[in-house]
Amino acid sequence: MQGNRGTTGQKHWYEHVPKSVETSQGGKVTILWKQQVQTARTILNNKPDIIIRDNEKGTCMLIDVAISGDRNVIKKKPRRF
Repeated sequence: MQGNRGTTGQKHWYEHVPKSVETSQGGKVTILWKQQVQTARTILNNKPDIIIRDNEKGTCMLIDVAISGDRNVIKKKPRRF
């Protein structure tokens, strides 16, 4: 994601530690990591994982990452009727 946005990263993706705010070289895109979103009304979960703000278009993309817990999936035997 960062290579496409004009920002520099580590040699390996898993070594990258994101800054809380990172702006592309031309200032076209700002990537916000774990930043609180201000809203007119109270929202319990107002801290998305990633916010990508396009400064030219004046738009934001909110990204919330979730990983399912495979260990919690219960294996069931098929039932015959």
